[in-house]
Formats: sequence, C-alpha cells, structure tokens
Amino acid sequence: MSTERPFVFQKASQIKGKEVHKVGNREIKEAKVKELVEKFQRAQAIILTSYKGITVAEDTELRRKMREAGVEYKVVKNTLTLRAAKEVGFEGLDSYLEGPVALAISYDDPTAPARLLAEFAENHKAIELKAGIVQGQLFDTAKVKELSKIPPREVLLAKFLGSIKSPVAKFVYVLDAIRKQKEEANA
Repeated sequence: MSTERPFVFQKASQIKGKEVHKVGNREIKEAKVKELVEKFQRAQAIILTSYKGITVAEDTELRRKMREAGVEYKVVKNTLTLRAAKEVGFEGLDSYLEGPVALAISYDDPTAPARLLAEFAENHKAIELKAGIVQGQLFDTAKVKELSKIPPREVLLAKFLGSIKSPVAKFVYVLDAIRKQKEEANA
C-alpha cells in the first residue's frame, strides 16, 4: 500500500515551488470595464438588445450575421456595461440594463447593428431592441427601430450617385441631340 496522498486539486496560491500571480476578481472586472470604455469611445453605434429565450442555434446564426457585417456582438454583465458607459459619459442607460442584455457594437456603420437586430427579430421573437447609443446620443426603443429602417451606407451612396447621374445623363443626351441636329443641318 502506497503512503502517497491521493491527488487533490489545489488553489494556484498553494502550489509549492512555483511563483504564481493570483489575479483577483476586482482586477478582472476593472480590465473588462477598461476594454468596454475603449470600445465605447471608438463605436459609431451601440445597440442594447434583450436575448432572453434565444436558442443556441439562433444565437450562433445571429453572431454569424453580425460578424459578416463587421458588428461586434457580445454579452457583458449589466453592472460592467453601466460602469463603462458612465466613465465615457453615456447617461440614462440604467433603465435599459435589466435582465439579460447583449451589446451590438459597430465601429463603421451607425445603422448596421440596429438594422441587423431588427431583421433578425422579425423571425425570432426572443430578440428585443431595448436602446442604443448612436454617435454619442442615447436612443430609446422607438428611435432604434427608426434607425433600423435606414438602408445600408452602400445603398444610400448608390441612390445618391444615381440621382446625380440622372441629370448629367439627360444633359449629355440633349447635347448629343443638338450635335446630331447641327450635323444634319450642315449635311
């Protein structure tokens, strides 16, 4: 019979002969808040959504769509979100940070997260738009829904270019008709 003690899991601070840096819970939370502050400062839009009742498959599908659109989607503790928001100067989020809340953060297109979440919510009733911060301004649920109806930037640019192109094309057509008329008169 062996006199050795059976293997027992030990705390990292109890392991002999190894120098271990024990990171406290407070340091982890402070690092997460600091990371959120940096994200909030760079963000064009931050949309808060309730995801209570969403299945793993639906969550995976939503995350894939967000990733493809360049939107970061993450679940963060409400208290950490609130601390980071206050540090950046975003006020009024308290009432929206109740229950399970996820953040959709866009650094480029301010309409993308609201649009993607609203489209997804049409077929998945578990997703609910709560609020948002767009270019530093707090949007309530109604404003976020309005924002979600704005087409993507590329579509808006295409429409704008189309509206510029149309008068120019008509002008070129008129000039060409005048040229042809003069050629026929000289012939």
